[in-house]
Amino acid sequence: MSPSSNPVAVNAPPAGKPLVTPRQLTLVFVVALALAWGFLPEFTVSVLSNIGLYALVAAGLVMLTGVGGMTSFGQAAFVGMGAYATAWICTSPTAAAWLGGAVSPALLPWAGLALGLVFTFALAWALGAVTLKLQGHYLPLCTIAWGLSLYYLFGNMEFLGGQTGITGVPPLVVAGVSLATPRALGVVIWAVLLLALWAMHNLLDSREGRAIRALKGGRLMAESMGVDTARHRIKLFVLAALLAAVSGWLYAHLQRFVNPTPFNLNIGIELLFMAVVGGAGHLWGAVVGAALITLLKEKLQDVLPALLGTSGNFEVIVFGLLMLFVLQRFADGLWPTLSRLASRWVRNDARKETAAASKTAPAQPVQLAQRTLPASGELLLEASDVSKRFGGLVANNAISMTLKAGEIHALIGPNGAGKSTFFNMISGVDDPTSGVVRLSGQSMATKPSRAFAALGLGRTFQHVRLLGQRSVVENVALGAHLRARRGWLAAMLRLDRAEEAALMAEARRQIERCGLGAHADTPAASLSLGQQRVVEIARALAGQPSVLLLDEPAAGLRHLEKRALSVLLSQLRAEGLGILVVEHDMEFVMNLADRITVLEFGTVIATGTPAEVQANPRVLEAYLGGADDELLEDAR
Repeated sequence: MSPSSNPVAVNAPPAGKPLVTPRQLTLVFVVALALAWGFLPEFTVSVLSNIGLYALVAAGLVMLTGVGGMTSFGQAAFVGMGAYATAWICTSPTAAAWLGGAVSPALLPWAGLALGLVFTFALAWALGAVTLKLQGHYLPLCTIAWGLSLYYLFGNMEFLGGQTGITGVPPLVVAGVSLATPRALGVVIWAVLLLALWAMHNLLDSREGRAIRALKGGRLMAESMGVDTARHRIKLFVLAALLAAVSGWLYAHLQRFVNPTPFNLNIGIELLFMAVVGGAGHLWGAVVGAALITLLKEKLQDVLPALLGTSGNFEVIVFGLLMLFVLQRFADGLWPTLSRLASRWVRNDARKETAAASKTAPAQPVQLAQRTLPASGELLLEASDVSKRFGGLVANNAISMTLKAGEIHALIGPNGAGKSTFFNMISGVDDPTSGVVRLSGQSMATKPSRAFAALGLGRTFQHVRLLGQRSVVENVALGAHLRARRGWLAAMLRLDRAEEAALMAEARRQIERCGLGAHADTPAASLSLGQQRVVEIARALAGQPSVLLLDEPAAGLRHLEKRALSVLLSQLRAEGLGILVVEHDMEFVMNLADRITVLEFGTVIATGTPAEVQANPRVLEAYLGGADDELLEDAR
């Protein structure tokens, strides 16, 4: 298990210093904790147990907020769901009557766990289906609203003990051994935490993990790769809620008492602090954040009364100021800083391991889904009288065009001609106001862009959309999302390794094909703009499309890079792909395209071969203003 879910830059190690890998360092930490556990003071064991409980919830928030880009202040309410479910089923006469003696007392806590997970799953799915449709500040405000509602619900239900709560919660019993003390139950808490971190690390290192990473700031791109972003957001929300419920279940059997106070909004804010302070994009940052805030609160409660007197709640004020300092000084959290400091002694082999895994054939080779390319000349994409209006503004007016297999069709026009609007409509980003778009003979009215991807449409973007901190090979592998089928559970348990190796091998093949083989394991953000555009093309090709839409692919490329791109597109045309190119580089377009459609003010003013378009006086006048006719001559 890697200590971080994100790659960290590695400095040259000092001579004579021993090197360890993150996996080895993790094993050392686990073994040291296990060996020391029996000798630690009771108070230290209790604090460590609480850190483990908090870290379990914070890890879910790392996935939800740091990776998925969704902020929630209401996770404490889900902790309460898990705690109250097991407390009620273990102590309520009503629950005992329902069970009818079918469950022995020793198994009641496990029935409580099952009940808590079921209720949490149902509630989180229902809340997520409503809440996650909101954008911007409305989403966190909504989580505050339902978090407060659940908190007050706990305190006002008489069968849950009201504000007094539920006492007499029995301890966990495993194989006849009672886990009634923090020292005994703490082992279970940390075992559950470590297993959860392992499972989530596996999830992030998978096909589904790449889809999850694309949710944060890249939903349009993810949908175009075939990812059902709405469903993935809900699943991620439910995952974080279930981790919180498990933490609540363990908390109830650790404290042996449950009341509403630990599940209020203040605790929800603290849990979010733990994820952010530790490093919202890093799984082990949840442990660091939970440890820092828990220990800091304990220390302040001891030190401040001695310094400032017992009157006043000074620890809250000082705690807030310290959190402000940490967030100001460590904007990305503490884990990235710790990783940079440790990089002098820790050898990060994450990228090497990924490369080796993708190059190694699995024991049972997996064949990714294959698409048979259509015969040359077959009609792939058709737009019939497509119009788009924004109020009284007509962006596109009755545009008709076709794209056939084995041809390159260019769409050109001056700025403001409506090219981007039309491009979005034929790729499923926007719906036409009127007219019909057909892909492979099917009407695509009201269908999302992932449906276009499923039918064989791949695309790039005018403004590059990549996962900047992830490697080039991971970005390209996202394009093959629909060519594999393994889901979340298989990824968590590492049952998808053969399929994952096939995906990574396909991604590397497309990267080599596009001439970026030397940069396969480089973070995408470190490449030049032109190279990033080529990465987008490789990502689109990984999906094995029959239709390829390229939005200004030559922008930012140098002369030799444009020539290489032209050669690649010519090869793709020969293989039977239909390629639509939106481009401003006239020389690139005229030397490459089979047909050209020219737009002006949202209307088609010319369609034909490059020679016909260059000779069209209306194009010369409207597109180049007449005075710049020599530019078209130069492109001949």
